[in-house]
Amino acid sequence: MTLDEKHQGLKEIKDELLNLTSSPLYEYRQANKYYPVIGEGNHEARVMFVGEAPGKNEALTAKPFCGASGRILDELLNSIGLKRSDVYVTNIVKDRPPANRDPSPEEIIFYGPFLDRQIEIIEPEIIATLGRFSMKYILDKFDSSERLRSIGELHGRVIPGSLKGLAMSVLPLYHPAAAIYNQALKNTLFKDFQVLKVLT
Repeated sequence: MTLDEKHQGLKEIKDELLNLTSSPLYEYRQANKYYPVIGEGNHEARVMFVGEAPGKNEALTAKPFCGASGRILDELLNSIGLKRSDVYVTNIVKDRPPANRDPSPEEIIFYGPFLDRQIEIIEPEIIATLGRFSMKYILDKFDSSERLRSIGELHGRVIPGSLKGLAMSVLPLYHPAAAIYNQALKNTLFKDFQVLKVLT
């Protein structure tokens, strides 16, 4: 797929999501003057980060990981010599759930196909999942033998996989938001990002 085709494919996803009245979160988005958060970054990225769902700051700006967890993500990227512009960052669920709650199974099922299309367009070599929801979704999608394990068991481990014939590695990571008030978890994230440095 050419870069122009990738741009066009991702624009089509954005246009669909903007007008997706069938979304379980559409009315909540409209009532709060939020935006869907599609994703951001390099359309030819080798590394794709997949989080769970946007928070308030993200929904107000349409930019993924732009709040406190985003600052931690930037620190982590800087620690291995990467910038946001080198990678692609997105979430499974593209709209903010009410009260910043976890995404529901129904929301993940609804929005998951849009993430699948993003993966097929960008064709990353590495999918770094941020948090247990995205880890479970991606490992299920890849039909991985590790899909029943917890993030506590799998974080920082490289798991081979493939999607529609495209070989990719999955690297489960804790969500940066979990490290905001937990220094030990933040240290674990920095250590796990060294695995990503080796891969890139």
